[in-house]
Amino acid sequence: MKEKQLIYNAFEKINENKKNRKEDPYRLKFHLMPPVGLLNDPNGLIQYKGVYHVFYQWNPFETSHGPKFWGHYTSTDMIHWKEEYPALIPSESYEKNGCYSGSAVERDGQLILFYTGNVKTENNERKTYQCIAVSNDGVHFEKSGPVLFLPDGFTPHFRDPKVWKRGNTWYMIIGAQTVEEQGTAVLFSSPDLEKWEYKGPIAGSLMNGLGQFGYMWECPDFFELDCKDVLLVSPQGLEPEGYKYQNLFQSGYFIGKWREGTTEFPHGEFTELDRGFDFYAPQTFRDERGRRIMIGWMGITDEREAFQPTIEKGWIHALSMPRELVLHGEKLYQKPLPELMKLRNSKDFSSHISLANEEKLWQEICGDVIELKVEFEKIEAKTFKLSIRNNIEITVQLDKEIVTFKRKSWKDGLMESRSCPLKKLEQLHLFLDTSSVELFLNDGQEVFTARFFPDLSDKEITFYTDGQIDFFLEKWSLGAYHKDELSININN
Repeated sequence: MKEKQLIYNAFEKINENKKNRKEDPYRLKFHLMPPVGLLNDPNGLIQYKGVYHVFYQWNPFETSHGPKFWGHYTSTDMIHWKEEYPALIPSESYEKNGCYSGSAVERDGQLILFYTGNVKTENNERKTYQCIAVSNDGVHFEKSGPVLFLPDGFTPHFRDPKVWKRGNTWYMIIGAQTVEEQGTAVLFSSPDLEKWEYKGPIAGSLMNGLGQFGYMWECPDFFELDCKDVLLVSPQGLEPEGYKYQNLFQSGYFIGKWREGTTEFPHGEFTELDRGFDFYAPQTFRDERGRRIMIGWMGITDEREAFQPTIEKGWIHALSMPRELVLHGEKLYQKPLPELMKLRNSKDFSSHISLANEEKLWQEICGDVIELKVEFEKIEAKTFKLSIRNNIEITVQLDKEIVTFKRKSWKDGLMESRSCPLKKLEQLHLFLDTSSVELFLNDGQEVFTARFFPDLSDKEITFYTDGQIDFFLEKWSLGAYHKDELSININN
């Protein structure tokens, strides 16, 4: 009965927000968003019976964080998306304050979701349970309840199970906080997905040569790529260090070699995945073609969140574009999926350009939903700069080997910046949506992701150099994802 009431209330909100969805100029064209309310972490990414499934944390009732549902999209090609019935609704006692983040696996033809049931008592104490829900068709799920409880040595900040299989054994890694308030990732194993054996922390603060490294680790992900093991994690509590760790929370990875079945995972340094403002809680999956695909939350919980203008239209946040992860040595490169080329409506501009000592504007490449690709052929300059809609500024200081990404804050209108080292500028690949930008440098060596909210009439794009730069420029106008919205008559 409680589930039915929650669903009724959620779809009432969806129906109430229908006009806003159609009229909001900042609704994105080729990113997944909530129909109403707040979206955050991507969950349960999987290709199941040929269909891509993207679940996400969703509060349909407010544009702030609260009890979470699992929203649900499906697609057969990453371009045509169908909004499905919510997969998980926080209706049971062990999840009454939210069905928190988790993952999905396939077993014997069934799609199985693992998630954290979040509970807050009357005394505002937190309880946490790792739970299962099972589906035979990928759309309708039956909850089986908790299968793993909080072990000794950890606070109730113990969540976000990611499950995978190696050989005949299932493994689960969970983001956690020790009772000493150190962030860590904890490993479990199981023969059947139901009985779980505690193995212990596999990585964390003060482990594997790592010093103090955050008070909580969220959204861990663990996978093998090119014979190496990769741990993705989102640590909280890192202090800024030069160009690094400039956001409130970070997302990044460790690369090492896991001694399978144990907690031995010697690894290298932590590397941030995205250098921009709005990327957190990423999750990956391996598709049927063997690609390791990652999607992140294109947002973050910081002091700017409450000032986003889409709140006035009843929604906030989106998911990033899907990206393939490719390992080059000890570095993960991120590449836009080739499927996204289907979004191209036309090639509006294609030319070799010689830019020298002056700012230039090409009317042909202006726009608000476009793809730009720049291949650099000759560089005899100290600076290259790209300005987008007088709101985003990308500057490569070639002599100092630094790239800086600036945007105008929607909170106070001031420019804010993020930077990282870049030894050589070879390629720039940019995807611009109505209120987001995703920048890939040197075939995905470095990536910057950000939301921004420019003046609607301003579609100018300008280039600048203080020397001579020759490059080949391509520009496409992009279409939108095709979406089938879920429509339910709440009066029936």
